[in-house]
Amino acid sequence: MSKLKVGVIGAGGIASKLHLPEMATVKEAEVVVLAGRRESRLKTLCGKFDVPRWTQSYDEVIADPDLDAVIVALPHPLHVKYGLMALEAGKHVHMQKPLSTSLEEAEQFVQAAENSDRTVLALPFVARPHIHAARKLIAEGRLGQVSSAHSRFSHGGPEVYYATIGQILEEEPEDELWFFDAEKADVGALFDMGVYAIATLVTILGSVSQVTCRMSTVAKPTTLEDTASLILEFAGGVLGTAETGWCDGARTYGFSVHGTEGKLVNPSLTSNLVHYRPTSQVDEDAPLSETLVDTSAWPDVHSHQHWIDCILAGKQPSLSSARTARHVTEIMLRGLESAREGRTVHVLSCVDGAMPQ
Repeated sequence: MSKLKVGVIGAGGIASKLHLPEMATVKEAEVVVLAGRRESRLKTLCGKFDVPRWTQSYDEVIADPDLDAVIVALPHPLHVKYGLMALEAGKHVHMQKPLSTSLEEAEQFVQAAENSDRTVLALPFVARPHIHAARKLIAEGRLGQVSSAHSRFSHGGPEVYYATIGQILEEEPEDELWFFDAEKADVGALFDMGVYAIATLVTILGSVSQVTCRMSTVAKPTTLEDTASLILEFAGGVLGTAETGWCDGARTYGFSVHGTEGKLVNPSLTSNLVHYRPTSQVDEDAPLSETLVDTSAWPDVHSHQHWIDCILAGKQPSLSSARTARHVTEIMLRGLESAREGRTVHVLSCVDGAMPQ
């Protein structure tokens, strides 16, 4: 069988660090064209990742009849515009996070995706083995009644991220980054890194009904937030906290879920999952039982391999879907509203249902 032909639109940091390296490992597909603004970057990336053709026209990639699929790797505000164009052109779509900075756009994309027979994967990619395992243990009642959860995804900021990108692109570091420009980025650390923390909790616990958020600009040269904390209320009264920011030089990526009979912990910067249980119900000083959860029942693949596998199987990703991305987008937008107005805000969408009319 011939390989699926894929085009990438966007030749910046995320394409160079994530999309192109991961696609290079997918045997069933190949990137045949890369689109971007800077000729120097296009030539560098095409050389590094054996992409045979480049163009400075995004529209040219979308319209190419020989392409089966498109990866949207553009800045936040452009995601839905080109995702919709790709779907309309009959392409499968791999969508960079966050889905959008507009709830109306996000809903428009969900409707288009669900009315199409094309496979759509929307980042963040949450179909990881340890997240699957956490969902299973909770569904089996292994934690008892779940009461709360916590997730934090944060790093040292865009300038640290782009120091690595500069090495890949063979460029000198830029003095001004679009992430810090409110007019270009539209949103700050909440949408950049908080999206991971929120998507993780939503995938494990389900839909959020209310959000309370506080944001701050602590250290970065921007009018956007560089630090944010959210309290999320889930069905049944479960409370979650999601933390994020650009001021965490040591990086934190992990989560925990707490219940009446135990807890699950994903240690930061790992894909492990640890199940803790009490050994005594009457002695609070008794040691905890600690078990490393076996996650081998689920394939440990990256998002691009999962996307291609779903395309070949003629199905949609079960977890990293457009609908989940839309719900996460609304949570973040309601978070901005909550922080701005100093109040708790209701979330209207859910993972399993459509937006109310």
